[in-house]
Amino acid sequence: MSRLVVIVAPGSRGDVQPCVALGRGLAAAGDRVRVLAAPGFRSLVESHGLGFAPLSADPATILGSAAGQAWTAGPRRRFLSGLRAVLRPVLDRLLADVHAGAAGAEFVLAPSLGFLGAHLGAHLGVPHAELHYQPSVPTRAFAHPLLPGAARLGPWGRHLSFTAVDTLAWQVLRPEIDRWRAETLGLPKAGPRGPQRRSPVLCGFSDAVVPRPPDWPARVHVTGYWFLDTANPRPDSRLRDFLAAGPPPVYVGFGSMQPDNAERTFDVVRKALRRTGLRGVLGAGVDDDDLLVAGDVPHEWLFPRTAAVVHHGGAGTTAAGLRAGVPTLVCPVFSDQPYWGDRVARLSAGPEPLPLAHLDVDVLTARLRELTENPLFRRGAQYVGARLRAEDGVAHACSVLG
Repeated sequence: MSRLVVIVAPGSRGDVQPCVALGRGLAAAGDRVRVLAAPGFRSLVESHGLGFAPLSADPATILGSAAGQAWTAGPRRRFLSGLRAVLRPVLDRLLADVHAGAAGAEFVLAPSLGFLGAHLGAHLGVPHAELHYQPSVPTRAFAHPLLPGAARLGPWGRHLSFTAVDTLAWQVLRPEIDRWRAETLGLPKAGPRGPQRRSPVLCGFSDAVVPRPPDWPARVHVTGYWFLDTANPRPDSRLRDFLAAGPPPVYVGFGSMQPDNAERTFDVVRKALRRTGLRGVLGAGVDDDDLLVAGDVPHEWLFPRTAAVVHHGGAGTTAAGLRAGVPTLVCPVFSDQPYWGDRVARLSAGPEPLPLAHLDVDVLTARLRELTENPLFRRGAQYVGARLRAEDGVAHACSVLG
């Protein structure tokens, strides 16, 4: 008998797209699936035959607000405290949308932030599982992606970094969520540490990129990435003609991260590409000689046709670049992006990350030459790419969920 699985997917496309892929897998196995996401993702969700319910908090609007710009540009140590300033104006409405969208759920899948799946599961009397897009389960092997400095504190310092992030994140969101639990869900307050965490955890990344630490409990499953491939990608003829007219270009794009001065940033990119004699496909900007602005093109189609990729280091974009088997330069802005840049470098799939705030023509020119001319990066990227293409993360995750 089919069950109604509700997947809570707040965030940008990099958060929503893996949930759609997972939802498709569950639907193919006989489940009914409803995805909760920002209104702009309705067509993406419904085009894959899944149910949809809106979350009024639009990540693009949040990141584009004054508070959002201050949050992304601020120091990493203030990432979680800044989260409250960004979410507070929309959090009550977001929680109301989550409650409405989860009506009738028989299984809940949700990210760990705010323990939304645990609250809904307790309210509805149904099981739930956590969705992790970066390693967020305590381990002595490495520090939390948001507290990389804890790595030098030794095994127990690294382990405690996860508790520190979880505790701070919960305290930031706790007032609104405890009120929601009491007034809407009919549950008692969750307490200073939040609900106990005993549910399955699905890690939507690959053991080839983040080796599974030996001290993770059995309830944690590193499934592989949940890739959503476009059935019939139809890039416009300009892009096809551009790709056919010369050697493979370098892709440069920063996803939902909007640089403080986008015009200056892409001027730096144009000058650096010109100095190196490389052709470029840009995610934004202006066409110019050997540069083409491609706009929204499926990464799984475009990246294998490039010489290398340069991006902000979002989890999904990093996975797409590694899967394509091309060298990657990560230009992180905030959150877990520096972590993914470090992973790329440690896998020898690209050079050390270059923070977007430090971008200038001389530095980017040097990094582009290193990126495209060092055979070590090409070999490292090809090795990781072959492993990722051999995995089926969606099938693995669906087998865990039964």
